[in-house]
Amino acid sequence: MYHCKDTEERHSQSISKYEHDFDNIRLVRSNIVSIIERVELSYKERYDVDFPIEVDLLIGGYGSNAYTYREIIPNISFALEKLSPEMNHLEYIVAHEFGHATHHIISDKKKIDWTKVDWNSPLTWLNQEGAATYLSRQAAPNLLPHQYFSYDEEAEWLLFAEENYEEIKDAFREDYQQLNINELFFEWFSINGGERFKHTRLAYFLGADFFQKQVDSLGEIEAVIAWGRDDFKQMVEEWLNE
Repeated sequence: MYHCKDTEERHSQSISKYEHDFDNIRLVRSNIVSIIERVELSYKERYDVDFPIEVDLLIGGYGSNAYTYREIIPNISFALEKLSPEMNHLEYIVAHEFGHATHHIISDKKKIDWTKVDWNSPLTWLNQEGAATYLSRQAAPNLLPHQYFSYDEEAEWLLFAEENYEEIKDAFREDYQQLNINELFFEWFSINGGERFKHTRLAYFLGADFFQKQVDSLGEIEAVIAWGRDDFKQMVEEWLNE
């Protein structure tokens, strides 16, 4: 529903692409299973979490490369046609998606009030991506810094974000105040957006900065469960206005 629209046009386009990508798809399938097992074990050992979920390996319609479904304890899907077979690339994407699941599972174990989480708020999305980025660093600590945001080989994205941090943050704050949530999601969170700075998903960098500051001030687990607080949105807005 959210990550790969089910349309006849997409079906036709996807079928025409598959024959050129099957070798890569098979290689991704061969490499990703052991990485899933290793990352899952890493999260279990560090955070004492179990994953009562499905992990689906699918061939989709060239939409999102990986995602957690919108549930309190979310299943994880990996779209093999959109992934690189490189081991570091796969480790990043697996660690990130399991980071989302770990964020939810720890929050549920700590019995946060889920009715206080505004799933449709961009501030929640910022926090979710920041949490997944932070947690992926703990579960897969040996990747290069830029690989926790994107599995591209080039570090240009992270360098741009670091050098233009204030301008990017100001622009997000402006769009948060002016755009509707669909427009904001597309520009700041989608792999197909990024028109403003010619770089996609820059909200992930902002989210990582926010979440790290929460860890520094609250402690790790308190930062993980902070999205269940009454004043959570106020906390994010205060950071956004700094």
